[in-house]
Amino acid sequence: MKNETLLATLGSSPDDHHGVVNLPIYRASTILFPTYDAFMAADNGNWTTPIYGRYGTPSTMALEEALAQLDKADHAIVTSSGLAAIIVAMLAFVRAGDHVLIVDTIYGSTRRFCDMELKRLGVEVEYYDPLAGADIAKLFKNNTRIIFVESPGSLTFEMQDIPAIAKAAHAKNVLVLSDSTWATSLYFDAFAHGVDINIQSATKYISGHSDLVMGVITCKAEHYKRLHQTYRNMGMTPSGENCFLALRGLRTMAVRLAAHYDNALKMAAWLKTRAEVTEIFYPALAESPGHALWKRDCTGASSLFSFALKPVDERKLAAFFDGLELFGMGYSWGGYESLLVPVQLEKSRTATTWDHAGPLLRIHVGLEHIDDLISDLAAGFARMSA
Repeated sequence: MKNETLLATLGSSPDDHHGVVNLPIYRASTILFPTYDAFMAADNGNWTTPIYGRYGTPSTMALEEALAQLDKADHAIVTSSGLAAIIVAMLAFVRAGDHVLIVDTIYGSTRRFCDMELKRLGVEVEYYDPLAGADIAKLFKNNTRIIFVESPGSLTFEMQDIPAIAKAAHAKNVLVLSDSTWATSLYFDAFAHGVDINIQSATKYISGHSDLVMGVITCKAEHYKRLHQTYRNMGMTPSGENCFLALRGLRTMAVRLAAHYDNALKMAAWLKTRAEVTEIFYPALAESPGHALWKRDCTGASSLFSFALKPVDERKLAAFFDGLELFGMGYSWGGYESLLVPVQLEKSRTATTWDHAGPLLRIHVGLEHIDDLISDLAAGFARMSA
């Protein structure tokens, strides 16, 4: 089936629920068993039936089944947040004394976990240039266990050569973990490009409505037991309500992403005409760094990118932001509403440097009409120049 059909049908079983199209919300802690034998046989290691609310309910399992099939994986695990998915995936495969390689453009919360928690647990953390490609092999040590990729990179949107990195990693029995939230399962086939463990923040495009926080890990069968055991031990279970909302979000994900993508291309084209803008960091643009890798590896682009301005003082920048009517200033992205935030990179790079003199702004182009969004930013630029 095509992705649009998969999204409309996966995780749906009306025959099991009196013909109801949408899976009911299961709110459960205790799960009862009909017999002694059923109770003793329940926790058998395949985790396909509910045994306790913290390990999942029919709501959880329906969503996991849908996400695994969408990602062409054998299994999926949904967690209480995107960061929780990253933490579970990392802790499943590292221990004290191990060495891990983390891309320098990693999501800020992932960096904080690595610096404040992994290091405290005795794991050696090393950050690498996102443009390393096959040269990543030079950084491997005998105790390197995982390499974490995120393409494009957080905030500055560098594309990584994931197949080249994966080839080098697998030659040394190193696992490749990927945060693929930006491109989603629709626009990037992670496992076909050499990823071993794929991670997404379902808070973003899977939800699409800025009303839930959730993460997802997908994997092949060989890694599932270890991942799921770590997940169970850490108690990072999402609620039944959030699983219901994520399933609902999946139904419209393809059409929403297409609209986001179209709006983002139009916005980027308009920003190119502005004298205030010095550079746009959006891999889908032909002139943007990383475009060739994006075109090779992805089938589309999401609506998140950054652009740099000429140097401007904070008073003028505040005037630009404070009068915006459609663009909100807030964390996260992937919802229907447009967002715009200033970016501060001073403390978020250690292996690379950022040498642009002017401010960097990150934009999420929502589903409002593009003409209205452009008018909102044009008025902001007018305030800034005044």
